[in-house]
This record gives sequence, structure tokens and C-alpha cells, in this order.
Amino acid sequence: MAFVATPTLVKNSRSTRSTIALKLLMAVSGLVFLVFVLLHMYGNLKAFAGHDAYNEYSHHLRVFGEPMLPRNGLLWILRAVLLGSLVVHVYAAATLWRRARRARSVKYVMKKHTGAIPASRMMRFGGVALLLFIIWHLLNFTIGKVNVQGGETNDPYNLLVDTFEVWWMTAIYLAAMAMLGAHLHHGTWSACQTLGITSTERARTLAKRFAFTIAVIISGGFSLVPIFVLAGVID
Repeated sequence: MAFVATPTLVKNSRSTRSTIALKLLMAVSGLVFLVFVLLHMYGNLKAFAGHDAYNEYSHHLRVFGEPMLPRNGLLWILRAVLLGSLVVHVYAAATLWRRARRARSVKYVMKKHTGAIPASRMMRFGGVALLLFIIWHLLNFTIGKVNVQGGETNDPYNLLVDTFEVWWMTAIYLAAMAMLGAHLHHGTWSACQTLGITSTERARTLAKRFAFTIAVIISGGFSLVPIFVLAGVID
């Protein structure tokens, strides 16, 4: 008896392939951000070395690759890659969310706890919150370079210190880092699943530990500078 592919089966097959492709796009674009935040965290920690070391690092990023690259060439390449990754990540997440809602058109009479970690249940909210934080962060440190205590500054170290000496600015930043940690925890674990490296129990255990560890290292590393600025250690 010959098998005949019905239109419904073909449509479902295409939808499944498309969903897998979107999850792969989310995983890859997420890993791009993971590498970036690790490098960015390393740069932030230069603040512990003092004013000159921090500003020298900032200056080096601007002149990296000269004369083959123009001044700020590396930064513009990074911005283009990150912007493209952000567009891909948000598009894939929004599309997958809409498909999930359409697939569950009737709400459950009783919601059951699936065992998902809290981070997984707040991914959409956390993603939106992080997007808003990124916009604020760029306005404060990259685009405007406006000292919250008044006036424009071209001194990266002074801008950082003056920003985090204000307690509510530090509070916003620390809240965002907690959100980032939760997002990285679940996102890294999901990326490992999507990329097929959790096929065994040992691999799943290692992936979970890696996701938790990387989330703690990054969110904790970013939090150190504002905390120590507010405490007066970095000034």
C-alpha cells in the first residue's frame, strides 16, 4: 500500500522544520551574546585596576586594528554583529511564542506545575526587561555618555564611577544583572538541548551545571563593580 502525503502532513512537517530552524537561530544568536557578555564583563572588571588601566583598555578597543581598521572599526563590527544577533533572537523568540499560543488556543482549566525552573517561566518577561535595560545602558554609557550627576563626559572611568555612586542607578543595574543571570541560566540550558549535546544523562547533568555556573559567573562578575563603587572601594 503506497503512502500518500496529505496536505496536512506536509504542512505539519514544514512547520516542524521551521520551528527547529527558529530554535537553532535562537541558540546560535544567544551564544553570540554569551561570548560578548563574557568579554564585556572582563573589560568591566578592569575598573579594579584603577582609572588609567580602565581608560587604557577602553582606548585600546577604539584603536584596535589600526591602520587596517579605522578608528572604532572593531567596535562598529561588534555593534553590527550584536544588532543582527539581537534582531534574529527577538524575531525567533516572538515567532515561537506566537506559535505556542496558537497551538494552545484553549486555556487549561487547571494549570499544572511542570517542574520548570523559575527562570524558564519568566523568560519572555525577562527578555523584554533586558531589552529595555540594554536601551538605557546604551543611552547612559555609549550614545549619550551623560553623567547622571550633570554634564557630558568622555572619560569612561569617571562616567562609570559617577553612575554607580548613585544608589538607585546601582539598584537598577543589579536588578538587571539578576534578570540576566536567570535568562542566561535557562537560555544556555535550552541552547545545549537545541544543539543536541544533552543526549545522555551525564551530558544533561554537565549542561545544567555549565548553564548555572556561567549564569552565576557573568551576573556576579558584572555586579561586583557597581557594588564596590557604591561601597567606595572603587572611586
